[in-house]
Amino acid sequence: MEIELTNQNFDTEINKDTPILVDFWASWCGPCRMLAGTIEQLANESDGSYRVGKVNVDEQPDLAKRFGVMSIPTLIVFKNGKEINKSVGVKPKGAILQMLK
Repeated sequence: MEIELTNQNFDTEINKDTPILVDFWASWCGPCRMLAGTIEQLANESDGSYRVGKVNVDEQPDLAKRFGVMSIPTLIVFKNGKEINKSVGVKPKGAILQMLK
């Protein structure tokens, strides 16, 4: 299940032992829509070793600004509150899974 991340719950969700893949996206973004199915698959297939969250940059511009998100989709992996991996653009599922390792 994907976690909808907002200013209210973001810090709580990223400050956990379990890595979280955060998808910074917007509804008007074509590449974001292309990636959405893959992100949903990853969320549904998670065995608990990682979590998946989504940040709508139109609704949460402060979070996008805080992490220097200039282009979307941007994927950032956090663990214990620290950014451990980042990529911009559409990536295949295998490449996204590698980011979580």
